[in-house]
Amino acid sequence: MLNIKKYAAIDIGSNAVRLLISNIIEQKGKPPLFKKSSLVRVPIRLGADVFISNQISKENEQRMLDTMNAFRLLMSAHKVVAYKACATSAMREADNGVEVTKAIAKHSKIKIDIIGGEEEAAIIAATDLQSYIDDSKTYLYVDVGGGSTEFTVIHEGKTVTSKSFKIGTVRLLNDIVNKEAWFELESWIKASTSEYEKIDLIGSGGNINKIFKISGKQIGKPLTYFYLTSFYQMLQSYSYEERITVLDLNQDRADVIIPATRIYLSAMKWSGARDIFVPKIGLSDGIIKSVYYETVSSVSLT
Repeated sequence: MLNIKKYAAIDIGSNAVRLLISNIIEQKGKPPLFKKSSLVRVPIRLGADVFISNQISKENEQRMLDTMNAFRLLMSAHKVVAYKACATSAMREADNGVEVTKAIAKHSKIKIDIIGGEEEAAIIAATDLQSYIDDSKTYLYVDVGGGSTEFTVIHEGKTVTSKSFKIGTVRLLNDIVNKEAWFELESWIKASTSEYEKIDLIGSGGNINKIFKISGKQIGKPLTYFYLTSFYQMLQSYSYEERITVLDLNQDRADVIIPATRIYLSAMKWSGARDIFVPKIGLSDGIIKSVYYETVSSVSLT
C-alpha cells in the first residue's frame, strides 16, 4: 500500500524565489520516492539590491511578502504537510535581512532560515544523485546561483569536499567580482581535482537547465566543453533583445545566462572536464529531502 504526502521547499535566491512541491511516495520495505509535483518561480532579483547597497529595498521587501503569501496559499491548496524556506547569498548579506525575515514571518506566517554558504553547499550535495551518477567515476558538482556558486567533489559516489564561492550571475552582471575571487576559485578547483585522472561536471541551476533544453540533447547525455564554448560565443554575439526573441529566454534569464555559462566553462577548464551532465536538481531538491528526513526542524503547516 502506498502512502503519499506532499512536502515543499522555498528557495530564496539572489536572482529568483522558487516554490517546489514534491510528492513523497512511501512503500513498505522500499526507500521513499521523491517526485516533483509543482514548481513556481518569481524573479525578484534581491541581489541587485543587496550586492550594491547592502539592503533589501522596500519595493522588493513587499514583493517578497506578496510572494510568500501566495506560496502559503498554494501550499495549503496542495495540502502540503511540511515545508522549509531557505534564503541564500543575498538575504544573508543584507544588513536588513533578519529584519525582513521577521516581517515576513509576522505577516505571512512563513518562517525563513538564512543559511550560510557551506550549509547551502552541504544541502545541495545531499540531493539524491545516485540515479544520475556512476559510482566508479569522479564528478565536480557545480550549482550556479545569483550570489554564489557551490562546488562539490564527488568520488565513487561520496562527497569528498564542498565549498561556496561569492561568484554568482547577479554579482558578475554588476561587475562586483574581483580577480582575487576568480583566482581563489581556480586554485581550489585545481587543488581539489588534480589527484583524479578523469573528471566530469554535474551542472545545476536554471541557466544550465535552459542551455540543456536548447541543445536538444537526450536526458542523461552530457553537453561537451566544445558545445558549451560555442554556445557561449553565440550568446555573446546576440543582443539582449535577440536572446529574448530568438532564443526564447525570459527577460530575467537573458542577461544572467552569459555569466552563468562563463562559470561552468571556467569550472570545466580548471578541472579538465570535457563533459557536463545536467540532471535538473538543486537546492530545492535538497531542502525537500531535509524536510522529509529531519521533520524535527521542519515547519508544519497549520
